[in-house]
Amino acid sequence: MHRSTRSQGRLAATAGISILALSLSACGGGSNDQGEGEGTSDEPITLTVATFNDFGYTEELLAQYTEEHPNVTVEQTVAARSEDARTNLTTKLAAGGAGLADVEAIEIDWMPELSQYPDLFEDLADPEVEGRWVDWKVEQGTANGKLIGYGTDIGPEAICYRQDLFEEAGLPSEPAEVAELLGGEDATWDDYFAAGEEFVKGSDAAWYDVGTSIYQGMVNQVEAAYENTDGTPIPLADNSQVQDLFETVTAQNEAGLSAGLEQWSDDWNAGFQKDAFATMLCPAWMTGPIESNSGGIDGWNIADVFPGGGGNWGGSFLTVPASGENVEAAKELAKWLTAPEQQTTAFENAGTFPSQIEAQESDTVQSFTNEFMNGAPVGEIFTNRAANIEVNPYKGPNYFSIHTTVQDAILRVEVAKSDEPDASWEKALSAYDELGL
Repeated sequence: MHRSTRSQGRLAATAGISILALSLSACGGGSNDQGEGEGTSDEPITLTVATFNDFGYTEELLAQYTEEHPNVTVEQTVAARSEDARTNLTTKLAAGGAGLADVEAIEIDWMPELSQYPDLFEDLADPEVEGRWVDWKVEQGTANGKLIGYGTDIGPEAICYRQDLFEEAGLPSEPAEVAELLGGEDATWDDYFAAGEEFVKGSDAAWYDVGTSIYQGMVNQVEAAYENTDGTPIPLADNSQVQDLFETVTAQNEAGLSAGLEQWSDDWNAGFQKDAFATMLCPAWMTGPIESNSGGIDGWNIADVFPGGGGNWGGSFLTVPASGENVEAAKELAKWLTAPEQQTTAFENAGTFPSQIEAQESDTVQSFTNEFMNGAPVGEIFTNRAANIEVNPYKGPNYFSIHTTVQDAILRVEVAKSDEPDASWEKALSAYDELGL
């Protein structure tokens, strides 16, 4: 889930990188022996789980765990934004781990950075979980041969759209028609932007919420956007591919396609109520936030299409910090929460498309419809979208910091409106240099 950057990192998140890098270079990490073996005890314990946005872990689901493990009470802390969760995690890791939850959720875009410190997390390898996930999800959760993260969801992307606003603008509005309007099986970003130009001619709404989301969809289709596959950074000044994406996105803003609403902000939340935009790039987990922000608005639907081929945005992991006092019990809980049965329930609760093969293939997921999305067959749609993912982009230890630098440049143009694109790109180059990579 979730939510790579389900939400985009801001300055505080970037600061977290520095804290982690400076502090952990001298930190050996390692398991806390206090936790070894307590998982077999019947002594009452409370396990804490830290997530963000909405993982689909309802009180009913967590109570089910207690029914099966009567000595264990589970308490969940949910950060409103992923960057809040990331800052909390990195700050406490850098301080030795005190105050961390027994189970900590990690978003995929943070994983490469944190994978540099595998000793800070428990090894979750277990014969019982072998073959549970798609292979690339396991690879993403593995560091130095150690499985440090159990996969929760993945983020195959479709296009969510306001069917009523399409109708008012005089555009085809049924899902199959919208898929064709956006280019069908061979949809391109140019097709998507061209449809947006037609839409804004007949509507007061913008075409999409914000350029950072479009950029996220684009950059997730690049095999190695910011770093070479050996981990060496690509100097931003020499990165013509990323600069081209930046210029493409900011050009659409100048054409009036963007609502300029930073994702996860109060203005973005309110935009759902104000008919501010008609489409969104829609990883499976995004269906939950769309519904929760759209009280009273019922025109949403989903088209089984995505520009530029398939794309995966986000997807998370559950980790067990080695500093915890209940590591064996925490490992058992993380294993249970990411089992196909529970991940299927999480998908039903929050739209988080499972990374578990058995869950993906289950009748429950395949036949699942989303009533809020006009009854869209979301199980079938996101299965199709997952099958179209052709690129598993390389994300090295500096991915998050460089990505944030470019995202900030887009936000200066679209949200703060403090810079023209050329000036903002120059500031991005300066910010990159300040990273000292």
